[in-house]
Amino acid sequence: MTLTIFYDGSCPLCVAEMDQLRTFNTKHLLSFEDILAPDFQSRYPAIDPAAASNILHAILHDNDSLTKENSQLLLGLDVTHKAWSLVGKKRWIAVLRWPVIRWFADHAYLYFARNRYRISYLFTGQSRCEPCSKGKCDIGGKATQNSSTQ
Repeated sequence: MTLTIFYDGSCPLCVAEMDQLRTFNTKHLLSFEDILAPDFQSRYPAIDPAAASNILHAILHDNDSLTKENSQLLLGLDVTHKAWSLVGKKRWIAVLRWPVIRWFADHAYLYFARNRYRISYLFTGQSRCEPCSKGKCDIGGKATQNSSTQ
């Protein structure tokens, strides 16, 4: 299985999480796509950038075939859980998918998604950053390389 994650490259906390995932993506099971990239809509016409801005989107692909029939759209914390599972880290996130906890976690996530720029400012001192489609992102003074396969 591989997972393509569609994230907001102007959100400091979103970028920081994608950077963490990139670090652990040694088996190249994840790819990362900034929904703000100029060519995003032409490369991913099935993903609405406005919808992906409201809730994290990802496509889970069967390794044997990248056809539409062998892919599944994941949203929100299902994306987070699958991504961290694929890299073998943060196993505790599975708790957020347990039936009763799931409802509360999903509502908390949606609150975060709606307010991510304000929350980012509280944690990083920046509400937005330059989209990483330029190849670099300065979050907390560290530059990271943008790559769809890192």
